[in-house]
Amino acid sequence: MLDNKDLEAEIYPLKNEERKSQENLGNPSKNEDNLKSTPPQSQLSRCRTVAFFLSLFLCLFVVFVVSFVIPCPDRPASQRMWRVDYNTAVTYDFLAVDDINGDRIQDILFLYKNTNSSNNFNQSCMDEGFSSPCTFAAALSGANGSTLWERPVAQDVAFVECAVPRPRGSEAPPSCILVGRPSSFTAVNFFTGETQWHHASSFSRNSSILSPLLQVPDVDSDGVPDLLVLTQEQEEVSGHLYSGRNGDQIGLRGSLGVDGESGFLLHVTRTGAHYILFPCASSLCSWSVKGLYEKVTGRDGPFKKDSLWESMFNATTHRTLSHSSGAVRYLMHVPGNTGTDVFLVGSEACVLLDGQKLTHRWPPRAAHVLRKPIFGHYKPDTLTVVVENGTGTDRQILFLDLSTGDVLRSLALPSLPGSPQSTSLPTADHRSAFFFWGLHELGSSSETETGEARHSLYMFHPTLPHVLLELVNVSTHIVAFDAVLFEPSRHAAYVLLTGPANSEAPGLVSVIKHKVRDLVPSSRVVHLGEGGPDSDQAIRDRFSRLRYRSEA
Repeated sequence: MLDNKDLEAEIYPLKNEERKSQENLGNPSKNEDNLKSTPPQSQLSRCRTVAFFLSLFLCLFVVFVVSFVIPCPDRPASQRMWRVDYNTAVTYDFLAVDDINGDRIQDILFLYKNTNSSNNFNQSCMDEGFSSPCTFAAALSGANGSTLWERPVAQDVAFVECAVPRPRGSEAPPSCILVGRPSSFTAVNFFTGETQWHHASSFSRNSSILSPLLQVPDVDSDGVPDLLVLTQEQEEVSGHLYSGRNGDQIGLRGSLGVDGESGFLLHVTRTGAHYILFPCASSLCSWSVKGLYEKVTGRDGPFKKDSLWESMFNATTHRTLSHSSGAVRYLMHVPGNTGTDVFLVGSEACVLLDGQKLTHRWPPRAAHVLRKPIFGHYKPDTLTVVVENGTGTDRQILFLDLSTGDVLRSLALPSLPGSPQSTSLPTADHRSAFFFWGLHELGSSSETETGEARHSLYMFHPTLPHVLLELVNVSTHIVAFDAVLFEPSRHAAYVLLTGPANSEAPGLVSVIKHKVRDLVPSSRVVHLGEGGPDSDQAIRDRFSRLRYRSEA
């Protein structure tokens, strides 16, 4: 049984605690022993408090230094519109875009031929050993149009390929490869304009350069991919291999034994074999890079052949049956989930081919295609090819789903002869904004009859499928055009290169940049058939709110 004290403690617990406290006060020595035996909790608490405030102080100090003491790098102010003029000059159908000066804004590289010295530097053709007039390369700042560098690069230019890609880890900078007239072969540093190498070319005076310049794997083991240039003399196509590092020719000229046209592809099969694929009349022609290398050098190289491809193409003529009715006009690579497919465009139809078997992924789509198609996204994250069917007042723009070949949308947009190439820009909703050139007044052919060519730039977005936005009218001769995302995810603009139509009659050459968003408020809304409930101003507001994104 419980004694009285225990019973009382059970009934009155608070009272029992009070009694224990008094007992402890009455025995100070015992209490001191207890304090000595327990850890110093109060001292530990003080240390934690000091450590907390010290950490807080250090964090605030770092924030203060970063925010106020260390100056943030100045973001360059990008002008919404600028224009640069060159007097008594002619220009070429060529524009290259890249960040040349490292300010995170895309810059512009172009070529012009001037009878005088350069506009912005005290340089003349004689400084580089050319007679006047000669061809200058000029790099302009995308921010304000100021000249980054400018120098004479050739007497005249027959072919140019810029920003040839380099493998990761390569010390060699990106280059512009220029094939000049007469007989020059030059590489220019894309970022500085300095000549990396210069040689007299081995091309015959009667030969023409076929585009594009192809980059093949490193065959001379110098760490830089090498270059393959294809030329045509009469009806014979020949290949020339050059070192990408110093421009030295590798081996001799190798005849492919076939006729051909521009539009070559360096195609890599799924077995890793390299083939040159190109249109020749109404057929497809192919040559293995291994066979070409052995022919020009007389020795084996770091290439292989694909047995399937060797069986598909005739061993003598290197041809295969046409996959499209009419002449083959364009060959284009299309990235796919299982490899790289080939989009073939004929004069009367277009079709998507499997990149390994060259079989149809969908039936040929009838189209009278005379312009090179472009790619974009009509549906979110679904690749679309845009084909311009016909020319003049009968031109139809077809949006084809690449997975099925189905027509997603058809736009009637008359055009003038010689209209600039269409283009597209990816938008934040994972679709694309498309830019097309057409007649100033849709459905009118009076301008072509009177000879007064006035091009209009139209903008289209899939979220407004029944509307075109006419951004600007241009009456001067357009040599080259592109729509560019000058700053990542924020600054879409178009670049226009205008100049004389006749290269023998120098005149005013202009490079113009204009921000797309600034053109929208004054644009004209063109309704295509059935319209929606939105007013023209509401449509302009929707175009103004478009946001763009950088390519992955």
